[in-house]
Amino acid sequence: MANPTIGELQHTEKFKLLARPEHKQIKNFIFEQLASGGKIIRLFMVYQGIMILAGLFFFVRSLILSFQGENNPLFWALGALVFSFSLLIIMHELLHFLALKWTGAPRINIGGSLKKFIFYAEADRHVLNRKQYTRVALTPFVAVKMATLTGMLFTAGHPAFNFWMVVMSVHSLFCAGDFGMLAFFSRFPGSKIYTFDMKEEKRSYFFMEI
Repeated sequence: MANPTIGELQHTEKFKLLARPEHKQIKNFIFEQLASGGKIIRLFMVYQGIMILAGLFFFVRSLILSFQGENNPLFWALGALVFSFSLLIIMHELLHFLALKWTGAPRINIGGSLKKFIFYAEADRHVLNRKQYTRVALTPFVAVKMATLTGMLFTAGHPAFNFWMVVMSVHSLFCAGDFGMLAFFSRFPGSKIYTFDMKEEKRSYFFMEI
């Protein structure tokens, strides 16, 4: 069944507007969702806490080994940080791009603000339902998780293991916004929720079928 059009969402009594956050205020909107304390957020916070502790452990361990004359683990750990805050950001948004393309989005823009450290893939005027949005949001999380776990499997016992561990740890931070947005959907269990971006208005819209 096709998603409703933007006109149907905005101009019929069958749908209720839930939120229309401005993109320049999207970080505040995400923080509100992260603070909601829903089940998905609690699980993600536990996961993120584990990832941060694991990443810090292996990074500190590589520092200690470096002081003892073994520099390779630190080399891989530092390489992971450089990779994570450069190419991994691009890869994360490209994965969103591919997931949006899979939903049939005709126009997708990738952008961001380095100053605010906000990056996005935006499908202008393309309506997504709950299931589609969940897939788009989780694609980078799942893909990078699988890639890093595979890398860890093949480098166990090798200094390169630190690379994959640190990348997986840092990427958990990058996924906070995605899980924050999913938390908004979780506030309306069982309801049909639709969302779309308006590039010219610099807003996102969320509607619920009444």
